[in-house]
Amino acid sequence: MLQDRVALVTGGTRGIGAAITRALARDGAVVAAGYTRDRVRAQALQRELAAIGARVSLHQGDVGVPEDCQRAVQEVLATHGRLDILINNAGITMDKTVRRMSIDDWHQVLRVNLNGVFYMTKAVLETMIAQGWGRVVNVSSVIGQTGNIGQANYAASKSALFGFTQSLALEMAQRGVTVNCVAPGFIETEMVAALPEAALRAVVDRIPQRRLGSPDEVARVVRFLVDDDSSYITGAIYTVNGGLFM
Repeated sequence: MLQDRVALVTGGTRGIGAAITRALARDGAVVAAGYTRDRVRAQALQRELAAIGARVSLHQGDVGVPEDCQRAVQEVLATHGRLDILINNAGITMDKTVRRMSIDDWHQVLRVNLNGVFYMTKAVLETMIAQGWGRVVNVSSVIGQTGNIGQANYAASKSALFGFTQSLALEMAQRGVTVNCVAPGFIETEMVAALPEAALRAVVDRIPQRRLGSPDEVARVVRFLVDDDSSYITGAIYTVNGGLFM
């Protein structure tokens, strides 16, 4: 159980992030769910979990803005008194081939997907070190391992999380803070559902299990990594991709 642990989940109100919020909250954690714009969706998730006695607070902000990250962490500490778990899940895509990709397309994706992980992690580390206990899980992607046409910015941002995870894991190894990475494959989310039907069929045909993954399957791996009993796992990359990349 995660009773009374406090977890901050960025992008925690939709897709994989919402599944992670549900998994942690149902197992006893107090979850601070971050979101950027859709407050109605965020409040609906909060009500859903409150109905089963789970505790979820909502924190609006842009992880690509360091001041927003600092503010969100301070809100969590002021509201809940501690912060034990950080799930860096927030991410965006702006897909174009490199020839068509603008400088802004490049920088916007890295600003959120990579810089945001650095800003948010930096904002929580001193608290975790002072507690002598912490869990950081970075959500990457199979695209960071394989690349993909039209996603050079996204692939670069997600592959960079592998090096960030392992470097921070080494720095935190004697501080009671573990740092790990989960790399999902093609998961049933709104982002994947937006693919044209023919493109989606082609994706599924490439997956050895011949199906998309579910957000809950990713959330279960995250839940495992933040447990007390996972304290000897750090600097690891867990793939959840149906065999797409091994």
